[in-house]
Amino acid sequence: MRIAIGQFTHVTEETMTFGRQLGITSCQLNWPALPGTAQWEYEDLLALRLECEKYGMKLEALENTPFDWYLKPMLGMDGRDEQIEHYKNTIRNMGKAGIPILGYHFMPNSVWRTPNEPGRGGASVSAFDMSLTKPFQPKADAATVADPDITVQRLMDEGPNRFISEDEMWSNYEYFIKAIIPTAEEAGVRLALHPDDPPVPELGGIGRLFYKFENFKKAMEIADSEAWGLDLCLGCCSEMAGGAQNVKQMIEYFGPRGKIFYVHFRDVQGTVPKFQECFLGEGNYNPAEVMLLLKRNGFTGFMSTDHVPLIVNDSPWQHRSRSHAIGYMQGLMQMTELADSGASR
Repeated sequence: MRIAIGQFTHVTEETMTFGRQLGITSCQLNWPALPGTAQWEYEDLLALRLECEKYGMKLEALENTPFDWYLKPMLGMDGRDEQIEHYKNTIRNMGKAGIPILGYHFMPNSVWRTPNEPGRGGASVSAFDMSLTKPFQPKADAATVADPDITVQRLMDEGPNRFISEDEMWSNYEYFIKAIIPTAEEAGVRLALHPDDPPVPELGGIGRLFYKFENFKKAMEIADSEAWGLDLCLGCCSEMAGGAQNVKQMIEYFGPRGKIFYVHFRDVQGTVPKFQECFLGEGNYNPAEVMLLLKRNGFTGFMSTDHVPLIVNDSPWQHRSRSHAIGYMQGLMQMTELADSGASR
């Protein structure tokens, strides 16, 4: 197991130096700022990997292509085959450029949050409260899907203004994953699925898939490939019904099968339909127990901080808060080594 810096879009000297000063030699970019209108090209991907290596950083993964590059496959719309071909080209180009993992989600209605709430010591934390979102009305326009004063990411303009059932979404996912998995296998690129956030069955008139344990098992069986696995966001798993128990179940089932490709190490207080993010150590699960579970269930990938609370005098990328989370994780990793070596007894 190892820690990577992540959740940034540009490789800069400041970010790379920050990571190296914290003892980190791996990185993962989310929504990387690369050229392209439909796919990422080999030359740009190779240049990105080499730029990371210039600072002594291994580029472990890229997470999330631009949202609209595969919106049509997610929604089952005309034109999805063309977008899938571009997505396959991105996978091929990543493999050729030596970038081994592509993280993705399958949420055409994306991440929803209600207004931030105060956390420990007045820190501002991301939150979700289902009671603050309006029920979907099939004939309503996009502006009335949720209250205008609630901060949410709504459907892209291309999205149909109608209800899409969970069964339809399963059909769309199966079509998408079966089309791209052979390409990923050939390219040597692993595809890491992120859970739904928030993990609820439906939002804004669109069914969601990855909000409970059983559905991840179903997706794994549909793909039936070594190239299929998880970006195991512990925060999203903790948000699900069951909280800490759900986190444990996901690790104990998918870990021994080698299906956890990398981890977002964060937590929340509460579960759907209402929760808020928090500092490590004050959420639903015990971070020390979870770190041990990851190690003892065969996880050998990287972990990143993902979302962090906004603390006083922090930077836009939240260097202070990320430093706290990374230091916490580094201490936990040392603890797991001691525990497994018997030095703690």
